[in-house]
Amino acid sequence: MTKRIFISADHGMAIIYFLQSDVVQTLLAAGVQIVVLTDDDTKDKIAARFARPGLSFEGLRLKQANDYAKKVSPRLQSLLIYLRRVGGSRRINTEAMDSHIWEVWAENGWKFRLGIWIPSALMILLLRNFSFARKLLVRMQNRFTPTPGLYTDLFDKYQPDMVIASTPGWRMDRYLLRESARRGIPNMTVIVGWDNSSSYNISGADVQWATCWSELQKEELVKGSDWNPEHVNIGGIPSYDGYFRKQWLMPRDEYFKLHGLDPNRKLISYASSFVHFAPNFPNIEALAKLVSSDSLAEPSQLLIRLHPSHFQDKPKIFADERAQVFELEKKYRHVHVVQPVALGGSLGYYGGEDMDEKSSMMAYSDVVVTVYSTMLVETAVHDTPMIAATIDTPGGWNQVRKFSLSLKDIGNWPTHKRFRDAKAGRVAMNETELRDTLNMYLKDKSVDSAQRRKFIEDEITFTDAGAGRRTAEFILKVLGS
Repeated sequence: MTKRIFISADHGMAIIYFLQSDVVQTLLAAGVQIVVLTDDDTKDKIAARFARPGLSFEGLRLKQANDYAKKVSPRLQSLLIYLRRVGGSRRINTEAMDSHIWEVWAENGWKFRLGIWIPSALMILLLRNFSFARKLLVRMQNRFTPTPGLYTDLFDKYQPDMVIASTPGWRMDRYLLRESARRGIPNMTVIVGWDNSSSYNISGADVQWATCWSELQKEELVKGSDWNPEHVNIGGIPSYDGYFRKQWLMPRDEYFKLHGLDPNRKLISYASSFVHFAPNFPNIEALAKLVSSDSLAEPSQLLIRLHPSHFQDKPKIFADERAQVFELEKKYRHVHVVQPVALGGSLGYYGGEDMDEKSSMMAYSDVVVTVYSTMLVETAVHDTPMIAATIDTPGGWNQVRKFSLSLKDIGNWPTHKRFRDAKAGRVAMNETELRDTLNMYLKDKSVDSAQRRKFIEDEITFTDAGAGRRTAEFILKVLGS
């Protein structure tokens, strides 16, 4: 009998994970029929791009899901989201969760703090210390399943044998996963992001199976949010298979011509990151001044990759920083800006439309600079030297009533600490350290190369471009059990 699965792809990273890797291809080759549920506004565009026999597309009805979240006990639903976001076990590094606790405190008024934040502190203590409390929280969320279900007609029409989502109910996929659990249909989550298993933790639905990147992530799932270790697979990260195959790599001369780069100058790239917590502009401005002066060991140029958040309308501060960066491009001769490509709809600038741009940037750069972005892992795959720059703006975003963290203070977040401990790259806390580290790498790109290789082996496990196939084989194994 033909098996059929639902795949929820509500984020651009999920589009890359499932559709731009071997995951879907391997499942289809095994005779599985797949229904991809994705952003309603871009569903047809995605369907046209990835169409093939056995693969169909439906909308995720995100507007209706958001309406339900806002209209049915919205305060209680929001509280449950907050608690599962910060309530992971203290058996793992909780630095990222702790920062979110203080973010919520800072961005709400005294009524909220007295009525919600302080009382919830006791619940967080229970969640951090007792697995029964975390399991109870998952069960409490099940009461919020739209009736009639948002997806009743789709379940009735397709009769899926499994539902797979790119999170265990951390996003709006929670309603789809709750519906599958209510119907007794096996479900699974795949971990698409480097920091997902350490930053979000408790599931938003009863989810039975998971596949993740590494033993490190598996430990975070098992110890942090009580996953059954026998139900957690280590499959690597399918999204990076294309990097290992060099399938997205443009010819160097073509890439340099695309951005007006000088082939005779060293290329330093900056990937914007953590703009929600602090301005990136001090890092970017320092780099712009360095490449435009005689401070570096080799004549260099700077390519700045803006963050998807730089294109948000609210809060205005992100767009303001974007404008500052474009002004730098006008001011300095050897400064260039590239922006991520938008897919549209709720997927925004995360659609995976520019994997050739990202891969080529990392491969042809002499040094990649960021804060503590996932691009550290991606850059290590390309064996390119990398620096985490943490030059702060005094006060951060606080002057505009936006919660801010010093970039120097996030170094102990789980993934950031692993990067530092691995010594796969360097951290530059001021312009002098940034200049000296750049010069070291510009003179010798092989510095830290062995540590970069060990770093990716630890973080993504498989480096043979076979993660998509392995992940699909695990799905098939569960589907046949």
